[in-house]
Amino acid sequence: MAKQNKIIITAAITGATHTPSLSPYFPSTPEQIIKDAVEAHKEGAAVVHIHARDPKDGSPTPDLAIMKDIVASIKQQCNAVVCITTGGAVWMSSEQRLAPATELKPELASCNAGSVNFVFSDLAAKLENPKYDWEVPYLKRTNELVFTNTFTGLEYYLKTMNEHGIRPEFEVYDVGMINNIAYFMKKGLVQKPVYLQFVMGILGGIPATVDNLVYLVKTAREQIGDFVWSCAAAGKAQFPLVTAALTMGGNARVGLEDNLYLKPGVLAKSSGEQVRQIKEIAERLGLEIANSDEARQILELKGIDKVNY
Repeated sequence: MAKQNKIIITAAITGATHTPSLSPYFPSTPEQIIKDAVEAHKEGAAVVHIHARDPKDGSPTPDLAIMKDIVASIKQQCNAVVCITTGGAVWMSSEQRLAPATELKPELASCNAGSVNFVFSDLAAKLENPKYDWEVPYLKRTNELVFTNTFTGLEYYLKTMNEHGIRPEFEVYDVGMINNIAYFMKKGLVQKPVYLQFVMGILGGIPATVDNLVYLVKTAREQIGDFVWSCAAAGKAQFPLVTAALTMGGNARVGLEDNLYLKPGVLAKSSGEQVRQIKEIAERLGLEIANSDEARQILELKGIDKVNY
């Protein structure tokens, strides 16, 4: 792998896992998502990873108009690279999940590299007095769901992204997904630079340990060759694992999608607060932080002037 001169920090703002009652600081409306993303960019995040939430109750939504309003407002207020989800929420159809990328044609979009049990039902026990009726059933039903990303679906996603000049950010939840990416490389559907996001510590995916991170990087090197990579880790593993990734030549993803805390027992007041902390860690390690235009160069993105929002 070619050595990067600067580190890309991604802020994953809201996701589709946490619910509004888990933290008073969680961004669960479009306005809050926009504010959190812009703040994260100001603190040093070159990339902001965006899901949409319903303004009425904070639930994940496939509403394309809401997503467009969110990313357009972020674009108006800052120069961040916007990575639009194609993961959506686990109950959304493939068409719903891909629609924002197809319509809005972002520079970067997530591309989940395989199917996985994606379980976060234990969070329901933390909700003593939920604000909304949907929260507890939503969390509990993940015991019975598979986050489905078939080879047919992956091929469709990749062809669509290639057609619109969108760089896929491959979300890798377990080691077998690296083989899936290598397969589509051989078919000519994955263009370099290949960008991998190792997502660790999800119940159903690979555990968040340094040994497993080393194994993921080693396997990707053997199967894919040169690539750019980043690490995201769920919950309390976030900062230890992301820091380990930085020492190994990887990039960093933080944000309230992955972890609600800044340190044990202390809720993060924003994704920007987490960005500031990982930036300080990186700089203490002697690393330089890429701005958004430098991230565009590293990932060879098409440019903010070529998006459709």
